Amino acid sequence: MTDWQGKHVTVAGLGVSGVPAAKVLHGLGAKVTVVNDGDDARAREQAAELQALGVTVRLGDGATLPEGTELIVTAPGWKPDKPLFAAADEAGVPVWGDVELAWRLRKPDAAPWLAVTGTNGKTTTVQMLASILKAAGLRTAAVGNIGVSLLDAVLGEEQYDVLAVELSSYQLHWAPSLRAHSAAVLNLAPDHLDWHGSMEAYAADKGRIYEGNRVACVYNVADKATEDLVREADVEEGCRAIGFTLGTPGPSQLGVVEGILVDRAFVENRHKNAQELAEVTDVNPPAPHNIANALAAAALARAFGVPASAVRDGLRAFTPDAHRIAHVADVDGVAYVDDSKATNTHATEASLAAYESIVWIAGGLAKGATFDELVAGAAKRLRGAVLIGRDRALIREALARHAPEVPVVDLDRTDTGAMLQAVQEARRLARPGDTVLLAPACASMDMFANYNKRGDAFAQAVRELGA
Repeated sequence: MTDWQGKHVTVAGLGVSGVPAAKVLHGLGAKVTVVNDGDDARAREQAAELQALGVTVRLGDGATLPEGTELIVTAPGWKPDKPLFAAADEAGVPVWGDVELAWRLRKPDAAPWLAVTGTNGKTTTVQMLASILKAAGLRTAAVGNIGVSLLDAVLGEEQYDVLAVELSSYQLHWAPSLRAHSAAVLNLAPDHLDWHGSMEAYAADKGRIYEGNRVACVYNVADKATEDLVREADVEEGCRAIGFTLGTPGPSQLGVVEGILVDRAFVENRHKNAQELAEVTDVNPPAPHNIANALAAAALARAFGVPASAVRDGLRAFTPDAHRIAHVADVDGVAYVDDSKATNTHATEASLAAYESIVWIAGGLAKGATFDELVAGAAKRLRGAVLIGRDRALIREALARHAPEVPVVDLDRTDTGAMLQAVQEARRLARPGDTVLLAPACASMDMFANYNKRGDAFAQAVRELGA
């Protein structure tokens, strides 16, 4: 669809993607109707802004397909089983997401996309990638599910050489024609299954990122499911499968040798040669899962032709976002680390693997997760555990089954002040050399507005310890 003049387009959902999409489509001459399930104060404020431009907005009615609709552009979070999409399917109306819209609206000389998805680590990897690309002197931005909106990136005045694009499974589900230069799936673990319906459907949507790749499909050697997605993808002739591993890399892989990140994929005679990229100590923080993120970012950058020196310089320049395995302070010989962003078991498993002796602060909203495998794998590292939040009993029961010798403090309160008590209890359990780790394995909304607020509460409680 290239001539938008007079096209009847329905935008499903207001919010961070719906409002910009509606404005862009209206500016292209389309007749835009926005439908939205909610009718709260924020929705009415956004509706008024769009209505002033001449956009039709229907609040409290996201189920009915507006008459004459030729295309739906949906917010990524809208589930595929919504009645609106069933009606669209019956009427033969295509459904795009905001990523698909941005892809279709690219200019003829648009910057290629280096795309990243995965259950955990997407944001950090994309930020590392952007830092590496900038270190190579390339005009770039971290976009998509992070930073600059894709619509702004492809339609704005800024000229980019390449884009580092974070994509969620939701966004990929609604982006059927996306074709990246190169892409990576970092890992796969059960998540958002209520939205996708099954693990198979979730994995299939993640795997869409590889479709039509031109140069490299980057996968995690330690996670066979990511390699399986590469095998199933329909890519351009000559596109290569590139693995990353925390071990010694084989040909067409990036990995680690004696504390050095090395490339055996984008070098001459990769069966015999390797290129040093950076030292493990150049990665901040040098936790195992973050080294894996760095290798994936390096693989995508190398696929784009970036020199080894830029990988090193970009990783050194990178500063991770708050609440991602962030060292808060040392108090009485004990390290206090905030990984509030670890909102599922997969992320928490990686966090727990980064330390030898841990007093673990965990709990919140489990989102249907189970914790037996997580606890069994980490049991030998646990000095103690302090449990908070609504679903803490699920973790307590897993600890009783798989780590019965680990002392557990169960805080029967869900007010925000519980974090201060949790940190105080963790201090009591900890010994010099230990790490008190906030890695909740759960969402935060039972006690906090978001994981950022939870991490802030932890950091404030730690500061009070050291006062």
